[in-house]
Amino acid sequence: MKFTEQEVRRAVAQAHTLVVKVGSSSLTAASGHLQPARLQALVGALAQARLQGARLVLVSSGAIAAGFGSLGMAERPQDLATKQATASVGQGILMAHYEAAFARYGLRVGQILITAQDTIQPAQYRNARRTLSRLLDLGVVPIVNENDALASNEIRFGDNDHLSALVANIVRADALLLLTDVDALYTAPPSKPGARRIAFVPNVVKAMESIEAEGSTSGLGTGGMTTKLEAARIGAVSGMPVVLTRADLAGPALFGDPVGTAFAPVKHRGSARRLWIKFASAPRGSYQADAGAARAVCGGRASLLPAGVSSVSGDFSAGDPVWICDPQGTRIAKGISAYDSEEAGHLLGRSTSELSAAYGHQYAHPLVHRDTLVLL
Repeated sequence: MKFTEQEVRRAVAQAHTLVVKVGSSSLTAASGHLQPARLQALVGALAQARLQGARLVLVSSGAIAAGFGSLGMAERPQDLATKQATASVGQGILMAHYEAAFARYGLRVGQILITAQDTIQPAQYRNARRTLSRLLDLGVVPIVNENDALASNEIRFGDNDHLSALVANIVRADALLLLTDVDALYTAPPSKPGARRIAFVPNVVKAMESIEAEGSTSGLGTGGMTTKLEAARIGAVSGMPVVLTRADLAGPALFGDPVGTAFAPVKHRGSARRLWIKFASAPRGSYQADAGAARAVCGGRASLLPAGVSSVSGDFSAGDPVWICDPQGTRIAKGISAYDSEEAGHLLGRSTSELSAAYGHQYAHPLVHRDTLVLL
């Protein structure tokens, strides 16, 4: 599938459901204080798209930055407890400003705080999807942020770029807009001599091999160009167009103007379940396939059968995500296990007819069915 830059930008302008991500540095001053004028300008651009019929989800950073500024701290805290406390204070400030800014256009907002666990566990993932879908149906603008007040260092997104790409899949968005403090993607950090702006990326997977990126330098955010490229990759591989640009260019980007960098979809849109397995699920164990089974799985049309598996590792239940590895231990796929790890260990190396004869027909099915399996 091939797209021109104009087709990608037109698709963003015509998106029925749109996810927009804005980072801390786009909303706050260097001192850490929230800048209401910046937030209001952004809301003005987003409100125009919403009033013209687009269903809009805003993934907004800024809680910690707003919190430590309002608490009189000179700089962003580093320890987890203080970060959580400042996020608790700052999230309220952030939402109050958003509610007032959107109200000027007659629009209502709703707060959704998500942890990584909410996208990893199937039941919580479905709950998040159901709530966001209902808010959109009611005409509300959901404002999403990671629940920094409760998230731990051990299990968190770490940046809202990744979160925005997962949210875009949760709501089946037609486009993803990533707003930052850099006007576009460059061949190297813009401060380096010879760095060139890239207006269009037809295949972000290949582009990531040749583009030099770097982490956050603002001191306010936790991401950087690397995380934005990863978010663009998830969006493009999920089948949606992505635009990356500076926050003050949100309006032109939403109307399809040639600002920032446009990323073309590189695959057709998959099912919501497959996208969850690929990008959000966290495997709790693995199956190691033999050479024949690995080739069959990589062919894209085969289930993983007990006869083709040499070992199982980890502690997981039926319905949990698992890795599928080749004989060398390389991860080649993710899937949903049909068995507990304990019972799966007794089935390895046997054909479905042997399993049916030994244990009954209920055991004559794959360890991982091809309908719940995605290649990496």
